[in-house]
Amino acid sequence: MCQKLVNKYNVAGPRYTSYPTVPYWNAETFSLHQWKQVLKQSFDESNIEEGISLYLHLPFCESLCTFCGCHKRITKRHEVELPYIKAVLKEWQLYRDLLGAKPKIKELHLGGGTPTFFSPENLTLLITELLRVSELAENYEFSFEGHPNNTTEAHLQAFYDLGFRRVSFGVQDYNLKVQNAINRIQPFENVKHATEKARAIGFTSVGHDIIFGLPFQTEEDVVETIQKTEALMPDRIAFYSYAHVPWIKGNGQRGFKDEDLPTAESKRKQYETGKSLLEKVGYTEIGMDHFSLKTDGLYKAMQNETMHRNFMGYTASKTQAMIGLGVSSISDSWYGFAQNVKSIEEYYNLLENNIIPVFRGHILNEEDLKIRKHILNLMCHFKTSWLTSDMMFEELPDVIIKLKELEQDGLIEFESKQMTVTEKGKPFIRNICMAFDLLLQRKKPNTQLFSMTI
Repeated sequence: MCQKLVNKYNVAGPRYTSYPTVPYWNAETFSLHQWKQVLKQSFDESNIEEGISLYLHLPFCESLCTFCGCHKRITKRHEVELPYIKAVLKEWQLYRDLLGAKPKIKELHLGGGTPTFFSPENLTLLITELLRVSELAENYEFSFEGHPNNTTEAHLQAFYDLGFRRVSFGVQDYNLKVQNAINRIQPFENVKHATEKARAIGFTSVGHDIIFGLPFQTEEDVVETIQKTEALMPDRIAFYSYAHVPWIKGNGQRGFKDEDLPTAESKRKQYETGKSLLEKVGYTEIGMDHFSLKTDGLYKAMQNETMHRNFMGYTASKTQAMIGLGVSSISDSWYGFAQNVKSIEEYYNLLENNIIPVFRGHILNEEDLKIRKHILNLMCHFKTSWLTSDMMFEELPDVIIKLKELEQDGLIEFESKQMTVTEKGKPFIRNICMAFDLLLQRKKPNTQLFSMTI
């Protein structure tokens, strides 16, 4: 990666888990009534053929990881588990009443927080009750995020018995100084134990999350972490840049000083070194920030061009409707987005009054939908086109002009109303997507909203 290009393109930019991005949602005109309408439309169009996805946000953690940008509640009081489960099931009941037909579950993912904060018995209760009033799609996929320190054999067995076959463990980095800075102490032995137990029980896809750009982290730390990771050969690896956004997450990301973070040049070297090592031992880069073995379903989805990206990250298949349950969860009907309230107390209160606990969202117009397709194509397949009218929009000629500079820098190539991201351009995929982001261009933020792109 050329340093000149890094200096030029290392700007604040979205990660594009959605378009429009959250800061540009039309929250002022959005209403719960609109959200219900577009979700019902999407469900009626797609449930029978492809089913829906469910994301469950379980927000509790026993300690605060200071690199984390998720919505969480720090507590050691496990009596919070059952009231929260009861609330999530109530929210699911409200959605089922709205949908009017039995949902077919294609994907189910548990994130957090720390899902394995909950006991295996309570997790079994939650999932069993969710599925009792649903049916399963063919080739369904259930997955969860596990903390290596508290994911027990009982957790893994309970999840397996419920139909889960994919688990992702947060590793971040194995250097103790880095772990101390981010308040995430977990020895390699804990990750090894959790990974091997998952495989022994029968999980077919085990993932590890690794972060570069963490405080005090060096290129040597990244090498050591990946060398230890190689000993376990997880099926998938998320290798992504630490997003330093303390203005959004408050003091939670201020467990260290800004000067403790690696420079942009150091982060670039960490990324390049890490990517090279991963590819050397048999991983293929998948979309942005992700790598997988060729035996994993995500690699096969990339090859078949069925890979999708949403608020759950990259998924091996697409459903038109995704419902998020729990505090702060985001739902996606394709035609609109909706986010739940972030306060647990407010979440409980709204559900007690039989109100779906949404507090903001966005209904996509025709232009939004077209641009969303382009950004999804780039994020998932590193290419897009405007060969047909459904991919053309009024300001497309202006976007092409912006893309010409990226072409001159060797990041993309044009061919007859289509463009492809080059190998040189893949690290700059967020910048390439920004050329299509009309809302970002029309209203440049006065303050920094996003992490740096590189």
